[in-house]
Amino acid sequence: MKNSKTGYLGPQILNTLLPVGLAFFIGGIIILCIGEDPIEAYGIMLGKSLFTAKGLLNTLHYASPLLLTGLAIAITFKANIFNMGVEGQLLLGGFFAGIAGASLDVSSPILAKILCMLVGMACGVAFALVPAILRAYFHVDEMVVTLMLNYAMIKVLEYLSSGPFREAGSGYVCTPIIKEGAMFERLGINNSRLTMFFFIAFAVLAVMAFVFRNTRLGMEITAIGKNPEFAEATGMRVRRKIIILMCISGALAGLAGAGHMMSEKFKYTLAFSGTTGLGWDGMLIALLGRHNPIGILLAAIFFSALKTGADNINMYTSVPKEIVGVLQGLIILFLAVQFLDERFGLRERARKLKSRKEA
Repeated sequence: MKNSKTGYLGPQILNTLLPVGLAFFIGGIIILCIGEDPIEAYGIMLGKSLFTAKGLLNTLHYASPLLLTGLAIAITFKANIFNMGVEGQLLLGGFFAGIAGASLDVSSPILAKILCMLVGMACGVAFALVPAILRAYFHVDEMVVTLMLNYAMIKVLEYLSSGPFREAGSGYVCTPIIKEGAMFERLGINNSRLTMFFFIAFAVLAVMAFVFRNTRLGMEITAIGKNPEFAEATGMRVRRKIIILMCISGALAGLAGAGHMMSEKFKYTLAFSGTTGLGWDGMLIALLGRHNPIGILLAAIFFSALKTGADNINMYTSVPKEIVGVLQGLIILFLAVQFLDERFGLRERARKLKSRKEA
């Protein structure tokens, strides 16, 4: 049994480390071409974001929403459902959590924070419910629906933030700043940006790890992912489970948006989720973490370290911080190749085609 488990984990670890190693290798060649030492550059980038107290705490802070978006992707991908709407769910959750935080007149800071997070989760669920029903009962491809809804949601929130909910007198498009009671204050450890939201995200991760490993729902997720027809034949209500999983995914994404609003942004702007988007980053993290909660934790911290290390590499070397974007793009490319191979069996098909030609 032990040997079997080790044999299973070996390829998993290799498939995780290989895209990262290839990306860093190609990135190292680029750094050499501009006349810098890649080992020194990588040492500064990762050393100051992972191996100093303040750097590590800031990395954990920025990893908080990534933990949740990675989980939101993983719980559906593991069941062979493709929720590509995590970015839109995060934006919607963050937007209305911000509106709630700016509008609610609640004397208790704890209650204010809980209400804002619940609003964010409810918005994420509402976004995910439509494609979930379409997939479960009408066999509409949820990948296409959720992907297109992202762009529709961006435009809707752009209108709301520049019109009905725009902060009066602001020189740029934004919503009102949330009240102090709804904010996650910095903990003040080593002058870092870390807040309680990281521990909330980590607690959610621990709960989802337990669900994946020790509950009936976790076993059903695996069964649906491997063979939905067989799962239906054994009495599992697959349609109902699809809706439940999509709603859980939406709630996680909405919570990520609410937490990002309450711990980092404090108001909604057109650049709320960043240029790439925390939801899209979550897809990379889920793939890099192999849809496993522990893997997602490590991948989120690693990915956050790249982002926090970008400023350090620009400050202490002549390497532009855009090299981090190149590394991220390369990792995405190699992970995408793996994902397509796992879903469509490209290598196996190529092997069969080659054997037919040889025969």
